Amino acid sequence: MFNNKIRQRREELGLSQSKLARLVGVAESAMSDLELGKRQPWPKVRSALSEVLQTTESELFQEDNTDGR
Repeated sequence: MFNNKIRQRREELGLSQSKLARLVGVAESAMSDLELGKRQPWPKVRSALSEVLQTTESELFQEDNTDGR
């Protein structure tokens, strides 16, 4: 799921959750919810996340295909 990709990439870059939240422009609680999969990011947040995490939106937010199709 994309929430795991956010956390993984954040940790690869050595960013804390609160630092990432500040860089993206969201509350720490919102970043926590994103990483826990409790909410979907708005398009503006998706763009900011991909920029700060130095990856593409499609790579960061591609859905895992777990049903074998």
